[in-house]
Amino acid sequence: MTTVLRIVNRVLIGIIGLLLVVVGGPVLAVGLGAGAPSWWIHGGPHDVLLSDAQRSRWRDAGWWWPAVIAGLAVLVLLGLWWLIAVLRRRRLAEVVVDTGDGAGALLRGRALETVLVGDAARLDGVAHAQATLTGRRTAPQARVWLQLEPDVDPGTALHHLATESLARARDSARLSALPAEVSLRAVKHRAERVT
Repeated sequence: MTTVLRIVNRVLIGIIGLLLVVVGGPVLAVGLGAGAPSWWIHGGPHDVLLSDAQRSRWRDAGWWWPAVIAGLAVLVLLGLWWLIAVLRRRRLAEVVVDTGDGAGALLRGRALETVLVGDAARLDGVAHAQATLTGRRTAPQARVWLQLEPDVDPGTALHHLATESLARARDSARLSALPAEVSLRAVKHRAERVT
């Protein structure tokens, strides 16, 4: 999936760049006073790209505005999909594990995240845990989010996470270090009634 996303990303960036050069370059050149070729859509710096007749040509057609809105909605959805796909790629796909023979092995990043989350969720006072690996394959970093029960000391929970869960994940992947950024949040609960 990462290879497909990388190819789609490069193709989209190439198409957008080509469109900007093909359309924007001549417009900029004509605007700066360079001569326009005979086939170009406008001839001089004071000429408009679309005349009044061209802009209002389809205005009275019943299909025009729904088609424009649908086309723009598709472009927005494709842009959002692309943005989300690019931002989600920051998650580390694999970690290099030193096997001692010089070749090394690859560990799926999701597998290490799952183990880290399961281990952190079993800590005392942790209601929910999430983790993401970022960084490089040879030097991963962890981002951990913990939701704590209301009566848990955050310092104690952080200490247990560092000395137990993160240490086990670091040791199991044979990493020299596993730096982590931890976000702590308390679980919301209803106020207790006093009678």
